[in-house]
Amino acid sequence: MTSSIPPAFVFLVAAALVLLLPGGSRRLLVPAVPLLGGINLWFVWQGGGALEVPLLDTRLTLLRADSLSLLFGLLFHIAAFLGAVFAFHVRDRLQQAGMLLYAGSALGAVFAGDLITLVIFWEGATLGSVLLILARREPRAVRAAMRYLVFQLVSGLLLLGGAIVVIGDTGSAAFGHIGIDSLGGVLIFVAFGIKCGFPLVHTWLTDAYPESTPTGMVFLSAFTTKLAVYALARGYAGTEVLIPIGTAMTAFPIFYAVIENDLRRVLAYSMINQIGFMVVGIGIGTSLALNGAVSHAFNDVIFKGLLLMSMGAVLHQTGKINGSELGGLYKSMPQTTGLCIVGAASISAFPLFSGFVSKSMVMSAAAAEGYWIVWILLLFASAGVFHHAGIKIPYFAFFAHDSGIRTREPPLNMRIAMAMAAILCIVIGCYPAWLYSLLPWEVGYVPYTGSHVLVQVQLLFFSALAFAFLNLVGLYPPELRSANIDSDWLYRRLLPGAARRIEGAVAALSAFIREQSTRGLDRLFYAIAQQNRPGGVMARTWPTGAAALWILVLLGACLVIYYV
Repeated sequence: MTSSIPPAFVFLVAAALVLLLPGGSRRLLVPAVPLLGGINLWFVWQGGGALEVPLLDTRLTLLRADSLSLLFGLLFHIAAFLGAVFAFHVRDRLQQAGMLLYAGSALGAVFAGDLITLVIFWEGATLGSVLLILARREPRAVRAAMRYLVFQLVSGLLLLGGAIVVIGDTGSAAFGHIGIDSLGGVLIFVAFGIKCGFPLVHTWLTDAYPESTPTGMVFLSAFTTKLAVYALARGYAGTEVLIPIGTAMTAFPIFYAVIENDLRRVLAYSMINQIGFMVVGIGIGTSLALNGAVSHAFNDVIFKGLLLMSMGAVLHQTGKINGSELGGLYKSMPQTTGLCIVGAASISAFPLFSGFVSKSMVMSAAAAEGYWIVWILLLFASAGVFHHAGIKIPYFAFFAHDSGIRTREPPLNMRIAMAMAAILCIVIGCYPAWLYSLLPWEVGYVPYTGSHVLVQVQLLFFSALAFAFLNLVGLYPPELRSANIDSDWLYRRLLPGAARRIEGAVAALSAFIREQSTRGLDRLFYAIAQQNRPGGVMARTWPTGAAALWILVLLGACLVIYYV
């Protein structure tokens, strides 16, 4: 037992208070909650242990404080604070409640020591996140939120079903290493994979996240997928099938991101790309690989949050987010431009920026374990990241051409949040020992070696050269005024189209049957009417003998049928 309060409770109580407090108090409460939660987390960190409560014939572990959960707990507090500062100007009660419910549920899942508690907070995170999409209050956002909700509910049902099977097989609800050797393990693995954005079940992310509010996507990028990364690291470390899955995740989003016009959707694809590195590290399963996966998750929340904050600021100030409609904003938003470039350098793994000290751990682990094809593909993916996130985002938003838009810098709170994230990106990149000291497994990695720095600088240089060349000769994909979809074509185009065709065929068949039935009945009624008219068969006078004869025939037929 421990006297510390489970970190989730601080956020969930505050989410309930948001529904009651007036506007000014709510605005102060939202950023204060992560600070109060951070103080509580310090006591949890010092006290360790676990908090259990009885439920029927089992015990729920609401607080399991070990090195892995504490690292993600710290990360989620930082993300919640940065997001709350960025959204300080927001007065929408729905968004404020959704932010706190979402962050609190993610923390509850991270510190859950059993599968039942995990399921409860897993669904809480779904509810909180969908509120942030609905908060935009536009028809497109509502439709995207409903599609998003379907994926998340399927994930929750699979997790619940897998938990029931695992508990029935093992007699224990403890959430530890699970593996894919049993039906329950496979169901939970798929549940985690949906939330992680595995290929073919990733479209909820690129579909719904960009439809949220300018501040909402900052929160969305921090919790759902990173919670899934945590869950995979907890339950499936060393599961080799994750290696090809993660490798595919690093590669395929590059092609969609390069042709995408919506810059927030570019970052959504980039999110899948970065999660792929984490999934590969978890699949390799060595200490170096796992440390690389969780440290890159830590860094990704910060630098991806910074990029999304900069794009959210652009959307907030201009009302536009398509690359074809932006450009030249460096003239009126120089501070936002500079902060965005820090995020771009970090995600591209420039030396002295945070991405450099974590992404390379996964790649080094792949090389150390002999996964050379994987290493080559990860190298290609790293170059692709620089193209679509490191260059494309700042270039098309701020420099590509002068769109004629003249605006001002975003509100002060937005700039403060971006500045804090940028400082973290630089501090972690320059002094990685601080982050390494928090990692769950023993660290013996040195990022700043001559060979590593030289290889990375060469990679970035030639990638930038390729971008410049393709752009100059007109071969780089232009910013088209269009929306791109990938595997969601199956349920956004194919299935609705097939349903409409089937509905049309059924309607045509039904109309044909009704028409033929009506014609047949009309002919029958006409024939009956004809027989009852004067001169018809039914209008004649029949002799009694004929009637008796027909009665005998019918009775004989009945006897034959009965005995046969």
